[in-house]
Amino acid sequence: MATKPTIHRATIELSDVDRGVYEKLQMSVARADSETAERLIVRLLAYCLCYEEGIRFTGGVSSGDEPDVWATELQPGMGERVKLWIEVGLPRADRLLKAGRHCERVILFAYGKSRGKWESDNLDDLRQRDNITVVAVDLAALARLTDSLDRQIAWSLTVSGGTIYLTAGDQHVETTLEHVVGPPLVAE
Repeated sequence: MATKPTIHRATIELSDVDRGVYEKLQMSVARADSETAERLIVRLLAYCLCYEEGIRFTGGVSSGDEPDVWATELQPGMGERVKLWIEVGLPRADRLLKAGRHCERVILFAYGKSRGKWESDNLDDLRQRDNITVVAVDLAALARLTDSLDRQIAWSLTVSGGTIYLTAGDQHVETTLEHVVGPPLVAE
C-alpha cells in the first residue's frame, strides 16, 4: 500500500528583476514518499524561475507522461495546449525531444551526481532542437536549501542579473544556474 504524500505549504516572495515578475506565491506541494528533498526544492525553484500565467505543478513522479511543471494556454477551437514543459533531474533525451516537438518551449533544470555522464550521453541529441534549454542547478546551494527544508516553506527569492538570492529561514543562498545548452532561460 502506498503511503500518503507529505504536503508542504509554501509561501514565496518572488522578485524576478530580470523578467519583471513580482508575486507573492502561496501553494501546497505534495512530496511523494519516493521523492527526495532535493527534487522537491528544484521543482519549487523551477516553478518560481519560470513563473507565468497558467503555470502549475503536475501529478509529480507518478504522472508518467507529464513533466514536473507546465504552463498551458487555451487555443481557440483547439482546447488547452502545453506551451511550457519543465523537467527536473536527468531524464532521457528522447523524452525532452518528444516534448520539444509538441511544446513551444522545454526547460530542464538538471541536477545530480551523474550529470557529467548524462551530458556526454544526451547533449548532442538535445542540440537538434532550438526550443530546449538545459540549465544546471548548483549542488552545494541545493544541499544548503535541503538542510532547511520543512513542511512550512517560507522563501524570499530575488533574481537579479542572473544571480539567485534565496532566503529560507536563517539560510541565505546566493547562486546562479549554469547554462548548458539551448536558448537562455531569460531572453536578453
